[in-house]
Amino acid sequence: MEMEDQSKSRENKALLILNCMLLSLGNCGGPLIMRLYFLHGGQRVWLSCWLQTIAWPFMLIPISIDYYRRRRTNVSGGGTKFFQMKPSLFLPAAVIGVLTGLDDFIYAYGVARLPISTSALIIASQLAFTALFAFLLVRQKLTPYSLNAVVLLTIGGAVLAMHTSSDRPKGESNKEYMIGFWLTVATSVLYGFVLPLTELTYKRAKQTITYLLVLEIQTVLCLFATLFCTVGMLVNKDFQAIREEARDFGLGEAKYYMVLIGTAIFWQAFFLGAIGVVFCASSLLSGILIAVLLPVTEVLAVVFYDESFKVEKGISLVLSLWGFVSYFYGEMKYYHRKKEEEQSSDIQMPQLVVDP
Repeated sequence: MEMEDQSKSRENKALLILNCMLLSLGNCGGPLIMRLYFLHGGQRVWLSCWLQTIAWPFMLIPISIDYYRRRRTNVSGGGTKFFQMKPSLFLPAAVIGVLTGLDDFIYAYGVARLPISTSALIIASQLAFTALFAFLLVRQKLTPYSLNAVVLLTIGGAVLAMHTSSDRPKGESNKEYMIGFWLTVATSVLYGFVLPLTELTYKRAKQTITYLLVLEIQTVLCLFATLFCTVGMLVNKDFQAIREEARDFGLGEAKYYMVLIGTAIFWQAFFLGAIGVVFCASSLLSGILIAVLLPVTEVLAVVFYDESFKVEKGISLVLSLWGFVSYFYGEMKYYHRKKEEEQSSDIQMPQLVVDP
């Protein structure tokens, strides 16, 4: 039994590392390539949000492999279902998918109006909302270290917010800038709610949540988000405009389609990594990873898009890294203390009371 527990623990750690890598790749690459689309002539917001989840069919590959594996090992003779998800889990996944689609739209609108460095600092406030909703929905315990991380990462975003107006793109009106600003704030609130809601769905599921089941949830979630965005594209006639927009794209027609494909791949990695971290650890850790990667995205925006890097951005970077270290230091202390308690309980022998 002990060896089996250790094996599960190692498997969970490997999955956590994998999903952290996916989350990092998508969280840094997604905003950059989406901004690249708008910088060189792209104007379709609905198309941009549609691309964030359109790569969901890739999830069918590991699901199909698992299905055929289960078919070969099925000796009972009963039918093997392709999807293991029960209807009681399908409905909340669909609802979260629609919320994700709405979040994708308002985020894409913000990216279309704001520099990456500015939108990234606003998204940093998402961590505070994630912590709040995690406490309300799943009773997430906030240790002094995790609370310190939330405060530091949130202050890091607030420091940057002091000079956002200086980053307003040339030729953009103050009204357009402020609409993009507040919609990006709304993105932080909404996705800060979506992550704990996903964790709550895992906890209340009437079946055992495995990583393959998480992939099924991701498939349903992205499918409904894509359907939501497809309706917007049809109303806005974005499908008809793609060919013309590709011809006029600043980097050329071929690179236009490469940008679209890259956007879809990066964002799929982000969403899979985000809900994977929720499965392996918690929604709070997922929010902290997203927040700590935002300064990295800002630095990349400065390197690739020549955006300004002022003193407040350096301060934000330091505060974010400090918060990240604080959180993991607290988690390590908690892990070692729990391990010591388990070992002491194993070696403690019951005392025999002998009557005189």
